[in-house]
Amino acid sequence: MTPAINLLRKAGIAHRVLSYPHEPGTASYGLEAADKLGLDATTVFKTLLAASEKNELLVAIVPVAGQLDLKALALAAGCRKCEMADKDAAQRATGYLVGGISPLAQKKRLRSFIDSSAQALPAIHVSAGRRGLEVSLAGSDLAGLINASWAPIGKPA
Repeated sequence: MTPAINLLRKAGIAHRVLSYPHEPGTASYGLEAADKLGLDATTVFKTLLAASEKNELLVAIVPVAGQLDLKALALAAGCRKCEMADKDAAQRATGYLVGGISPLAQKKRLRSFIDSSAQALPAIHVSAGRRGLEVSLAGSDLAGLINASWAPIGKPA
């Protein structure tokens, strides 16, 4: 089990673990998950890390069917601007490898933002902490567990 799944179990949060055979060299880990699991891409969310102008790392959780709007994230976080975080910094801060970064049970507690589109969904799917492993849960449960804020941070691809 991964730290993310262990946290959900310990907290007593209703969830479902889904797995699929990950193909190395895949261009989009999130779209691969949606495709292999037969899920609507608007319900599968990717966990991205961005850095503010003060080098604060921020977690952004957005649908894999779209992109992160860095200006909207900066506005939500009260920053002047944001840019995508360095891959190594993201892996060090979360304890997960890129492509398997879960918003749950990260090594460092980072401010987190979930795209507000998730509020309308009965369940969302996020990485369970390993490539080829997703977890389905209520967006409100995820937000409560990681103390995330809701914000319109996603944009169409």
